[in-house]
Amino acid sequence: MGRIDEAREFIPVRIAVLTVSDTRAAADDRSGDTLAQRIEAAGHILAARTIVPDERDQIAAQLRAWCEDNGIDAIISTGGTGLTGRDVTVEAHRDVYEKEIHAFGTVFTHVSMAKIGTSAIQSRATAGVAMGTYLFALPGSPGACKDAWDDILVLQLDYRHRPCNFVEIMPRLDEHQRRK
Repeated sequence: MGRIDEAREFIPVRIAVLTVSDTRAAADDRSGDTLAQRIEAAGHILAARTIVPDERDQIAAQLRAWCEDNGIDAIISTGGTGLTGRDVTVEAHRDVYEKEIHAFGTVFTHVSMAKIGTSAIQSRATAGVAMGTYLFALPGSPGACKDAWDDILVLQLDYRHRPCNFVEIMPRLDEHQRRK
């Protein structure tokens, strides 16, 4: 099991939050609020936040724009990971990914099973890397965002987490671009 190595210095990560919804506005974006509060409480920087409709091209365009922004290290989206016809966030993420982090969905399902049982099967949470930026797609419920943050992301986005974490390899995510 992992642990926090207090001998290592905490490194804040610059994280953008993208809410995908046809119906939410800033005033009632509970999932986005949940993520923003947890990001800042953990000592990270909320680098950007917006809401886009459930439109694959608009989601992918926002992800790409943030991946190109040197002031953003990671993007967490919430919403649009289910099975209905309007749920296209996973497809938009995959349009942008250079590499998919397959185990993220598996670990998220494991965490969800402990909370909501077999209903976890309906989630298509995913993660990947593009242009040196981490991308995470979470379901749209505040509970799912809380679970993903508290049980996975708060640890993997903490440089002090051992035996390994996403932050320590962040400088190498785009090394293939530098070799040319």
